[in-house]
Amino acid sequence: MLNRFYGAFDTERQSGISDNADYRTPFQIDRDRVLHTPAFRRLQNKTQVFWSGEYDFYRTRLTHSLEVAQIGKSISYWLKSQRDGPLSEDFYIDPDLLEAICLSHDLGHPPFGHAGERTLNHLMREQGGFEGNAQTLRLLTERIFSVKRSGMDPTRAFLDGVLKYKSLWTELGNQPEHHFIYDCQQSFLDWAMGRIDFPLELTAGSVRDKFKSIECQIMDWADDTAYSLNDLSDSVRAGFLNIEKVENWAEKNGHPTDDETPLGDLIRAIRRKRVDPFVGKRIGKYIQSTHLETDLNFLSSCTNRYRYRLVIDSAAKSESSLFKRLAFEVVFLSPQLKQLEHKGSRMLRQLWDVLAERYIYQKRIDGQDFQLLPADTADEIIAAPDEAARARLVCDFLAGMTDGYASRTYKRLFTPDFGSIGDLIG
Repeated sequence: MLNRFYGAFDTERQSGISDNADYRTPFQIDRDRVLHTPAFRRLQNKTQVFWSGEYDFYRTRLTHSLEVAQIGKSISYWLKSQRDGPLSEDFYIDPDLLEAICLSHDLGHPPFGHAGERTLNHLMREQGGFEGNAQTLRLLTERIFSVKRSGMDPTRAFLDGVLKYKSLWTELGNQPEHHFIYDCQQSFLDWAMGRIDFPLELTAGSVRDKFKSIECQIMDWADDTAYSLNDLSDSVRAGFLNIEKVENWAEKNGHPTDDETPLGDLIRAIRRKRVDPFVGKRIGKYIQSTHLETDLNFLSSCTNRYRYRLVIDSAAKSESSLFKRLAFEVVFLSPQLKQLEHKGSRMLRQLWDVLAERYIYQKRIDGQDFQLLPADTADEIIAAPDEAARARLVCDFLAGMTDGYASRTYKRLFTPDFGSIGDLIG
């Protein structure tokens, strides 16, 4: 049955090539292309909260992305099931499209979590910065899937769905910390917006960031749901979060822990060793806290993706924010995790220094012409036209590393008693 929610504007690909000869829908093709890329597989060894390899049960970027995709698809099913909503059997938010978007939302994240992202942004501060969402856009449009490094030729609806941020680096002032795309990505943003200029009231920064397609809004809430609940579960299992710490944090911040309160329910779940059922029930609650309202904006006449906005019940949003604050202040700011962040950041800085000397500034190291990168990567960097282009390609290489590959590369370069032929395989 034809889904009337989407039209030619949504399914158009960057190349203009039609999918008519394929048995799959355009959005199924988007999803399948992402699933079969090395960039997606590398997420299995990239930090979500705890370093990859530290424990054998917690989430990595890959399992987090899979859970976000499941939650996102479930939200689409929930919205379609509502009899008083605008959706129907032949007019609905495509779950395959949502799956593709959710699976891709963290593709651009570097090793060592947000510490790695901050480090690369600092190292690229004179060359256009680094941002995880901007790097995802770069992978989808310029780097992955094609041997020619021309990207995966995404549909407009898919590409727009991963665009959480729509402001250029230079639009946000002096070397912004986050929430931007690269200046060189202006053409991709223009194409995603149907080459229609933003109205003056959508100023660069947080105001424009709120302007998202309905699929991007759903992905965002699915990400928040997974982040605020599943990371709590991992923290309890890893011993970073226990009843005493929750009670102390609650008392310090004036949050109640009585029965039928969020923190009271969490404490009871920890005491009964039923944190996973607690998380599962909350995920269901957050999914069903959503509904659609119509919207009117400069793209709503072009596509149904901008005719609707996702409305989330205030109680669910408040509870999610509470759990995120708890995890951030008790777990993420703990000395143990901060020490690991520092170590990961230092490794990336030292890797950058040696690769920048050899490939960006093209200097010999100790008078010798060492080749430190795989041949195809080195050849591409050396052929780049200027230092800025070479810096972006070195940044691509570091951002694409898994935690383990970055650690092994660091050891091979800087640890005297580490290294063998077998270690050379990333």
